[in-house]
Amino acid sequence: MLLHDRLKDFRLILASQSPRRQQLLADAGLRYELAPRFECDELFPDDMAADDVAGYLSRLKSEAYPAELGERDILLTADTVVVVDNDILGKPASREEAVAMIRRMSGREHKVITGVTLRSKSAAKTFSVCSDVVFRTLSDEEIAYYVDNYRPMDKAGAYGIQEWIGYVGIERINGSFYNVMGLPVQRVYVELDTFLE
Repeated sequence: MLLHDRLKDFRLILASQSPRRQQLLADAGLRYELAPRFECDELFPDDMAADDVAGYLSRLKSEAYPAELGERDILLTADTVVVVDNDILGKPASREEAVAMIRRMSGREHKVITGVTLRSKSAAKTFSVCSDVVFRTLSDEEIAYYVDNYRPMDKAGAYGIQEWIGYVGIERINGSFYNVMGLPVQRVYVELDTFLE
């Protein structure tokens, strides 16, 4: 039986305000309910390895979910981080920070890691997926154009691969394209299928 048929007996709850995650789940044919917005301090220990942060934050979001889960509920939380030289680039706080982040990734490789947590009333599973992304060398004019004409402020690393900068600036990706968008859909599909067993 296909996963979307099996999910009819469950309520998949997406606890994310990201329009990209919402679109990706819907495009994969996975019916879900959107959780109301809730607060979660996205803080992690200073000594935590960069590769572990996304999974840690997705678990933190799952634990912060304020409602009690029912017997047939599955909560999905996720967090995406961009890693350059073992430094985590989150969402930029200003135009200047967005420009600096993109300039730092220009002409080199960075990692995009998405952590996902699936949780029911009786079980939880967290996993992370990493994609390696290479930007060609971008001019200051290109970086300024992107930052001024798109919405980098709500994106880890200050860019969306599905936007103009992804079309003209990304030379190659090793790993899941959808992971770079914010949700490794193929892995989520497989893990959800296993989680229901």
